This record gives sequence, C-alpha cells and structure tokens, in this order.
Amino acid sequence: MRIGLTAGAVGMLCCLGPTVLALVGAVGAGTAYLWATDLYAGYAWWFRLAGLAVAVGLVVWALRRRQACSLGGAKAARRNLLLVLLVGVATYGAIYALTTWAGQLAGEG
Repeated sequence: MRIGLTAGAVGMLCCLGPTVLALVGAVGAGTAYLWATDLYAGYAWWFRLAGLAVAVGLVVWALRRRQACSLGGAKAARRNLLLVLLVGVATYGAIYALTTWAGQLAGEG
C-alpha cells in the first residue's frame, strides 16, 4: 500500500506541490493554481513517468529484500503487485480530483 501511495503522490507532484504551498500559506491560491496548471499542461507525462519509476524501483527493492526478485517471486507476489497498481492509480485519481476541486475554488475567488 505504501508503494502505491508513494507512486501516486509522485505522479501528481505537479499539482500537489503548489496545492500544499497554498495550504501552508507560502503562496497565494491564485499563484498555486497558475503553477499547477502550467506544470500539469507542460510536464504531466514527466511526473507520471517519475511516479511509475518510483513504483518500479520500490517494488524491485521490496522483492530483493524478500530475496524474491525473480519471475517466480513476482508471480508469487502478483496480488501485492496488483494492489500496488490499484492503490497508485487510486491515489493519483484522488489527488487529481482534490487539486482540480481546489483549483476551481481558487479560480472562483
């Protein structure tokens, strides 16, 4: 679950970073909205690939720690791998929905 959460959050750092900065008061909501919009429009695929790279790296690391970094080990852990994928996609979707909602509020204000 932690791997999926981490990968999903990394995949949405383009929007999550400016949103967090606005929530802690480091920047205004309008500025955060502009930064997130620019980052998402120009670099969304880079952030998604970074999230995927983090997921793959952490899965390999976890399998090596269990000394199961082989095709057989991955096959034995396929339910956990599916859970990583589902949690990562759900995290990405939830953060996307949250930041889109926050962006709409910032655009209204």
